[in-house]
This record gives sequence, structure tokens and C-alpha cells, in this order.
Amino acid sequence: MPLDNLRQAPFQDIMEEHIFRTIEFLFESNQEFGVACEVAHVEFEPTLPIEILKSLPEVTLFMLANYSFESANLEVDKLQFEAGFGSENFGALVQIPILAIKQIFVGEYPILINITSPKETIQELDSMSALLNNPKNARLLQRKKS
Repeated sequence: MPLDNLRQAPFQDIMEEHIFRTIEFLFESNQEFGVACEVAHVEFEPTLPIEILKSLPEVTLFMLANYSFESANLEVDKLQFEAGFGSENFGALVQIPILAIKQIFVGEYPILINITSPKETIQELDSMSALLNNPKNARLLQRKKS
């Protein structure tokens, strides 16, 4: 089976549920764990300083232990927790889409591996918005109003 088939919605749904249920089990077991994830899909609130953000590898390992574990929350589509970054321990809320999680670790042992990617969101535009998104069309409409 080619890997492309494993990046389609049916398999993504299976993996998303598997990742969710695994994390849910770890929380219920009060087991601290780590997640390796694609940092490009991670949201930080507030946004991390640029020097810290640049220092994060493409796939970053976050350890949910102590306060990060206690602050963690699992939602249908994301895992979120608070963490400190850099030498100054810059605090941020970390939000990771479930399918951006590539591996889950307990101690040094990987207990889950995910080869899918987050689902792409397609923004639907109404016809007027689509027309106005093109600068040439916007100028034409403005001329017509004059």
C-alpha cells in the first residue's frame, strides 16, 4: 500500500482516534509522557519570541511532566498545555493538533508512531470575496462605483 493512501481522510480519522485514545489513557493513568510533533502546526499563546521559535527543530519533543502535565487538556482535535521556553522560561500555552503529533513516548519508549499529517483545511469563499481577492477585480469594481 503506497504511503499516499495513508495520508487520506479515512486513515487520518483512524490515527486521530488512536492518538486521542492513547493520550486519554495516559491522562487517566496519571502517566507523564512526551510528544514529538511538527512544530509548523503548533500554536503558541502568546507567540514565542523569534529567537526561541527559530531554535525549535522541525519536529520538537515536548515532555508533559510536572506543571505541563498538570495544565494539559485534551480536546477532540488538539492537545494543549502550558510550558516554559528558553533560559528565561518564557511561558506559553502550547496547542498541538492531534494529527501533528508524530510520536508519543513514555520514558524513553515510543508507544505510538503516526505517519499521517494534519488534515488540510479548505477555506470556502463566496463569489464576491473570490472576486475581491484579486486586486485587478477590486480596482474594476471601484471604478464602476465612481
